[in-house]
Amino acid sequence: QVQLVESGGGLVQAGGSLRLSCAASGRTFSSYAMGWFRQAPGQEREFVVGINWSGGSTKYADSVKGRFIMSRDNAKNTVDLQMNSLKPEDTAVYYCAAAFTSSGSVVVRGDSYDYWGQGTQVTVSS
Repeated sequence: QVQLVESGGGLVQAGGSLRLSCAASGRTFSSYAMGWFRQAPGQEREFVVGINWSGGSTKYADSVKGRFIMSRDNAKNTVDLQMNSLKPEDTAVYYCAAAFTSSGSVVVRGDSYDYWGQGTQVTVSS
């Protein structure tokens, strides 16, 4: 069982930055690929970025590529999402997720993730 707790959301002006963090419980954190998803009001949840178990491989949605950076620290059981050059269309609830996997791949599909955090609101004003 893995519990995920996100933090770091808030209100920021367009062009600004925010850093989200996700703390995971459990002793097998390095067995999980991790991901960030987001859901805006009235829209479906979408993949933002994923990272493999070691942190050596990441995959970004085209909409955030070059602006967002995901990292993980397996010693601290945390993943972070540095969000730069934020746009109003980045406004959403952001969710951290964990996918148990024996491969070294990034997991992109939401239905492949086993555990989810409660979400943190990110609001970007124009």
